[in-house]
Amino acid sequence: MPEKSNPTRRDVVKAAGVVTAAAAVANLQGAPAILKVRAASDQMKYGMIGTGGRGGYLLKHLTKIDNGHCAAICDLDDTRLEKAAATIGTSPAKYKDYRELLADKNVEAVLIAVPLFEHYAVTKDSLQAGKHTFCEKSLVFKPEEIHALRALKAQYPKQVLQVGLQRRYSKFYQLAKELVDKGVLGNVTHIHAQWHRNPGWVMNGFNWRLYKEYSGGLSAELASHQIDIADWIFGSAPDFVMGLGGLDTWKDGRDVYDNIQLIYQYPHGRKVVYSAITTNAHLPLLNSTRPEFGEVIMGTAGSLELTVGDGESTMPTAMWYREPVKVTAAKAEGKAPATAAGASYALGGSQKGMPIKLATDQLKVDPNDSFLQREKKFAQRWLYTKGVMADDEDRNPVETELESFFNDCHNNGHPKADLEVGLADSTAVILSNLCMEQERRVYFKEMDTMGTNVSPQQMAANFAAAQSSYSRSLIAKKKVS
Repeated sequence: MPEKSNPTRRDVVKAAGVVTAAAAVANLQGAPAILKVRAASDQMKYGMIGTGGRGGYLLKHLTKIDNGHCAAICDLDDTRLEKAAATIGTSPAKYKDYRELLADKNVEAVLIAVPLFEHYAVTKDSLQAGKHTFCEKSLVFKPEEIHALRALKAQYPKQVLQVGLQRRYSKFYQLAKELVDKGVLGNVTHIHAQWHRNPGWVMNGFNWRLYKEYSGGLSAELASHQIDIADWIFGSAPDFVMGLGGLDTWKDGRDVYDNIQLIYQYPHGRKVVYSAITTNAHLPLLNSTRPEFGEVIMGTAGSLELTVGDGESTMPTAMWYREPVKVTAAKAEGKAPATAAGASYALGGSQKGMPIKLATDQLKVDPNDSFLQREKKFAQRWLYTKGVMADDEDRNPVETELESFFNDCHNNGHPKADLEVGLADSTAVILSNLCMEQERRVYFKEMDTMGTNVSPQQMAANFAAAQSSYSRSLIAKKKVS
């Protein structure tokens, strides 16, 4: 008979001994937030630039954070401004021009949630205004902005600059990184990641995400999160990327692809296979209990399936699979298999995932438990105490990343998602789009020279032209509506 592939007590105890305690991860994150009234001096006074979809989402979660105080908000749209002020409830100053917000001496830190093409210009102005800066991903839009922002930030070493890649602030993703680093999954060689939606973005009048002039498309808005995780897990940037994209379904005036398929080659032959489509939301991971997006990290000794969830009704979760031991037919039956010369095959039992999303009270042994139930809980408790299991994520990682940003501003700390993380992520977005547009393998070392011949004056002129075009599009939308 083939050897059973489901984890045994010996298996899980062996695995557990390799990993540090999940409690340590929780301690790094901090205990669950208990909102209390902090002294004004302990609250970082911040301004929000951009109060649309993402900015409004951040403000909603900022109401659950007690170490920041919203002093100002900025948006071109009066309706959004009023809605944002009502959401945050701190009677913030309201601005139409973000430069006026940056001149507000009551603002110590700035959160930027504007369209992607504006990220670099607003981030630059924020740093030059002496503000700590949090910018949503992707950090920058064009190659020349990567080089310019790196040089600019070096002039402001005391200011915190963080990018909005919240998976790095999730306990589950931190635990996944630790499992990989400690060898529990063996030699990790592949990551598969997807973000599938149905229907995805709709035009809805004017949606800047659907135009290459302002947006990086699916690569920027979705893939950026998951390629950042791959960089973190592998500990390096890719060597090259290749892929295909198409505008095949949504004939509504958009010019960004509505589906992309990408392959990233990392050092030592490791690979990431990525998919983003807008015609089906099925996720073939985690027993299909979640839709849309997730990752599977695959090693020679096991795999992890995980997702950050939507941060609302579904929180981050993960499942661990032990890699089954291959058993040849000859070993199982005591004789050589009847196959063609040189051919071979292997048999193995089915795999059963071990959830690492498990609360501690579920591990308590009940007097009415059967022998098998007690044995299962014993194994799970070993895993829990040694790090293979973690408590349910106690809060949305977006709240954790924002709270961490304010703490770093107060304490001169260093963000997990810092400048170089943000620039590496933006590089992946830019080159991913380039490989699809030019239908070729694009090497990441090409970024060393891309955009270096663009002067600051030309960058400013290009930005002014894009802003003018964007403003005309907004005006046209209002006339239609």
